[in-house]
Amino acid sequence: MNAMDLERAKVHDADACLVLANKYCPDPDAEDAANIMRVISMKNYCEESRIIIQLMQYHNKAYLLNIPSWDWKQGDDVICLAELKLGFIAQSCLAPGFSTMMANLFAMRSGEPSDDMQAWQNDYIQGTGCEMYTETLSPTFTGMTFSQASELCFVKLKLLLLAVEVRPDDGGDTKISINPRGSKIPANTVGFFIAQSAEEVKRAWYYCKACHEDVKNENQIKKCKCKNFIGGMMVHSVLKSQQIGQHITTDGKPVQPNGVAATKSGLQPPPTAVAKTGSPVKKSVSMKEESAPEIVPENPRAPIRQDPMRNGHPVIVQPASDFDFEKTEMKYDSTGMFHWTPARSIDDCILDRNQAAMTVLNGHVVVCLFAHSDSPLIGLRNLVMPLRASNFHFHELKHVVIVGAVDYIKREWKTLQNLPKISVLNGSPLSRADLRAVNVNLCDMCVILSAKVPSNDDPTLADKEAILASLNIKAMTFGDIITNIESMGDSKDALNNMGDTTVKRPGPIYGTNVPMITELVNDSNVQFLDQDDDDDPDTELYLTQPFACGTAFAVSVLDSLMSTTYFNQNALTLIRSLITGGATPELEIILAEGAGLRGGYSTPDTLSHRDRCRVGQISLSDGPLATFGEGRKYQDLFVASLRNYGMLCIGLYRLRDAALTTVDATSKRYVITNPPFDFGLLPTDQVFVFIHWNKRQSTSQ
Repeated sequence: MNAMDLERAKVHDADACLVLANKYCPDPDAEDAANIMRVISMKNYCEESRIIIQLMQYHNKAYLLNIPSWDWKQGDDVICLAELKLGFIAQSCLAPGFSTMMANLFAMRSGEPSDDMQAWQNDYIQGTGCEMYTETLSPTFTGMTFSQASELCFVKLKLLLLAVEVRPDDGGDTKISINPRGSKIPANTVGFFIAQSAEEVKRAWYYCKACHEDVKNENQIKKCKCKNFIGGMMVHSVLKSQQIGQHITTDGKPVQPNGVAATKSGLQPPPTAVAKTGSPVKKSVSMKEESAPEIVPENPRAPIRQDPMRNGHPVIVQPASDFDFEKTEMKYDSTGMFHWTPARSIDDCILDRNQAAMTVLNGHVVVCLFAHSDSPLIGLRNLVMPLRASNFHFHELKHVVIVGAVDYIKREWKTLQNLPKISVLNGSPLSRADLRAVNVNLCDMCVILSAKVPSNDDPTLADKEAILASLNIKAMTFGDIITNIESMGDSKDALNNMGDTTVKRPGPIYGTNVPMITELVNDSNVQFLDQDDDDDPDTELYLTQPFACGTAFAVSVLDSLMSTTYFNQNALTLIRSLITGGATPELEIILAEGAGLRGGYSTPDTLSHRDRCRVGQISLSDGPLATFGEGRKYQDLFVASLRNYGMLCIGLYRLRDAALTTVDATSKRYVITNPPFDFGLLPTDQVFVFIHWNKRQSTSQ
């Protein structure tokens, strides 16, 4: 705040200034206000200085936009802890373990396996050495589609290409496009890679079709002297890359009628389980509809939708169709990135225990929230918005049930009132009756959060409620226990619903099988979450079993994002677009107004925003990819998923006890980021994928 001190620190000569927040402060808003004042002071002293600031609360981000010399194009950036933390947790509701994978990607570690560790730990550790890098793609890639380029990178260069930087035709700001479909890669495109070192990523810039096509060892791909490489944008280089593209599309294999090359295993998308999407395929194939098959998740669960009121409260039932929803004029926000609904009062969304027990909840997200009525706001919108991204069809949205003190949730409600499918149970996350009422055993994910300010006395007590809630759920048993429902006129109907197997899938019998993610304030408390692990209390968080399995998340992992952003600003942009479900600078300005999400009429332009990738998890135990679980290699799966379904595989979620050959839900899974190409697959594996938006709802759903 003092110009003399800034002079002494030579701020005007500094490459960047990093402003760190105290994550354990009693008043997050006051902490943010003080740090924003520090930014104003530094910008006042030297407006060209690049500043990267950590903020606690999302709503304070708006004040930075008011600083005249704040310019993200010059490298100024903000890392909002609440937005990223809750965004990571939201993506874990869609693909359990994803938060761990992403956190490890931007933490800079070596990832060296050792003989002292168990096999599963070595697989996991190797993945933690992966980081995100950017590199310009060589002229050889010009004219290829993204999937052709990604396949070439993986098979030939042993690199995982995730995304490319796209410059719009009108010459506006560049956008980062994750696993885009259809469009060809222009010259000098920047690619985003997952790799073990910057040295490896150089191969993407050096690769030259003329010199390296027959090179078997990827380490031999070095800078070459041929005119292709130097001439860069020469026409014959573009023609060659198109030939490679043709070759990659069919690879000399017979082409089936649907335009997909037959793979070794004869993996063909079964006609019932696929819907077509518009990604251009090889031009020589005659097709009525130029499209490639799209995978749909196996064992589709019955879609749920909020329907009429029963006894004055909403009931979730099977929709016969989504037509009534399709007719509504405003169903997305004004940017087209999120589902939107007219504002509802919180009273319309509150359930009591009996109403919740009669509402057939299944495949939903339960948020256990500890808060006093005056606790600082944590920004629940950042948790719910990624789950309401417009690249889901309405029936695919998971219902969110918040269990906690209504007095606190009322203060957050203004930011949630325009998001569909939210219910609130006024109760305690430690009450087993409340947890049973919301069918915690049938949920897709149970998120445990605390908005309470940790006391300064003893840091280990900061997470006491979250740990107790987690252990409480694990100790519960389900099955034939019927919740005690107070006698009321419609209770018989409620009991019938509870036993209705057409609506419910069989849930786990024991609480240890309920998918959970617990947010911790203090890293060392992770030792209390799993009673069966042998983690030393001094083990670093990323090496502990709950973190490796994706069942714990601590805000401290976001600290390393400061240095990642300093070295590579694009990495933060990519991570943000991945985990927020599509928040754009335009949306940030709208939210900064303070009026919340605005509805918008659907135009072809806003509807086109739905066509973007999202994170998914595909099982190898059944469905069209099942053949790969039988001892095949990861590279076979990668290539077939990309060619046949346009899905980009980024890692595996594997059972810790590989000896278990059946899908036994009691066993824990761990994350393997970007496995080696010759990594063996198991039938029980699940695969993390970036999956395209499905233009047409699949017939099977």
